[in-house]
Amino acid sequence: MSAFPEPANLADVVRARAKALGDAILYEFEGRQTSFAEFDRRTNRVANALQAQGVRPRERIAYLGKNSDIYFELLMGAMKANVVMAPVNWRLAGPEVAFIVEDCKAPVLFVGPEFITQVHNIRSQIPSVRTIITTEGGAPEWQDFTAWRDAQSADDPKVEISPQDIAIQLYTSGTTGKPKGAMLSHANFLNLVNTGTDAKPDWNKWTTDDVSLVAMPIFHIGGSGWGVMGLYHGAKGVIAREFDPTRVLDFFEQSGITKLFMVPAAMQFVVRQPRARSVDFSRLKYMLYGASPIPAALLKECIEVFKCGFVQMYGMTETTGTIVALAPEDHIEGSDRMRSAGKALPGIELAILDGNGNRLAPYEVGEIATRSGSNMAGYWNLPEATAKTLGPDGWLRTGDAGYMDKDGYLYSMTASRT
Repeated sequence: MSAFPEPANLADVVRARAKALGDAILYEFEGRQTSFAEFDRRTNRVANALQAQGVRPRERIAYLGKNSDIYFELLMGAMKANVVMAPVNWRLAGPEVAFIVEDCKAPVLFVGPEFITQVHNIRSQIPSVRTIITTEGGAPEWQDFTAWRDAQSADDPKVEISPQDIAIQLYTSGTTGKPKGAMLSHANFLNLVNTGTDAKPDWNKWTTDDVSLVAMPIFHIGGSGWGVMGLYHGAKGVIAREFDPTRVLDFFEQSGITKLFMVPAAMQFVVRQPRARSVDFSRLKYMLYGASPIPAALLKECIEVFKCGFVQMYGMTETTGTIVALAPEDHIEGSDRMRSAGKALPGIELAILDGNGNRLAPYEVGEIATRSGSNMAGYWNLPEATAKTLGPDGWLRTGDAGYMDKDGYLYSMTASRT
C-alpha cells in the first residue's frame, strides 16, 4: 500500500507531499535544491501569477526550454490554476515550434535561455501569445520568471480541479503529419500509480529514500511523466538540463541515483564512457529503458557494468507512458522472452486485433490495442484523429503490429515506444 493517502488530482499531490515531507528535498538542479514545502509555495505563486496574467482555467500555456526545476514549478503551478502545460520539443525547427504554440493557443510562452533567439525569429508566427517570459533572463524586453513568480502571493489558489481535467498536453512526434496534442488528465496519471497497488512488483515500488534521475527531455512522457512519478512517491528528483553521458556518471557518484529511465542509445553512450567501469553503482536499484529496441550485446554489457535490475518498458504518450514491462527476472540471456516487451502492468488490458477489430489468438500478428484508465482523453481539437485511435469501447489502437504468446507476453514487431 502507498504510504500516502490517495489524492483527487496532481495538484493535491503537491500539497499532500509538502505537508508530509516538509523540508525534505524534492528537486535538485545544478546545485539548487528545492524542498517539498518550498515547491508547494512556489507552485502557489505560479498559479496566482497565471491568474493575474489573465490565463483562464483549461487554457494552455507553452514552454520552450530544456529540463529544469523551473519547468516543474510551471507544470505543477499551472495544474493548481487548472491551466494546461504544453511543453514544446526544443529539437524542432522554428516553423514547427510556432505550429505547436499556435495550435494550443497559448497566451503565455515560457522560454529557456537557449531559445531566446529562435523565439525572436518566430514572434510574428505566434500571434496567440500575449506574454513571453524567460526562465533564466537574457531578454530585457521580456519578463523574467523569478520576478514574475515572486510578485504574487504564496497562498493556495484553491481552484477546483476535476480528475477528468487535463493535466498536461504532450505533442506527438508528427512523423505522419502535423504533431498532435495528446491530452493527459489527472485521472490518467493517478490511475497509473494507483491501479493494482498491492500487486505491484518490487521494481515498480518507490520509497522516500529513492533518488531518481530526470534526464530524458520534458517534452517526452519519459521526462515529464518520470519527474511527476518521483514527486508522487515522495522521492528526490535530480534533474539534468539535458542528457550528457559524462555528466550522468557524475550524478551516480554525487547524488546516489537509485532509479532512472533511459533510452537504449543513451545507455550505450553512458556504458561506453572510459570511467563507467570504475563508478560506484551500488545504490542503483533499477534501470528502466525503452522507446526503441535494444541490441542484445548492449543489454548484456549494461547488465555487467551497472549490476542492477533492468526493466524494459513499452508504452506511448497516448497511454500516459508505460503499460507493458519486461521484469528483471525475465532478463535471462538466451531466453525467448528477452525478445518480448513483457507483460501488461496491473490494471492494463491488452489485445491483438485484426483489421475488423476482432481479437486474435496467441501468436497471431495484428495491431496492439490497450484499454485502461491511463488512455489519453484524446487529441486536442482533433475529433477525427481521436476517434480513429480511441474506440467507443475504450480500446486504444497503438498503430504497432505485434502478437502475444500464451502466457501474455507481448511481442512488438515495430518498437518499444515509451
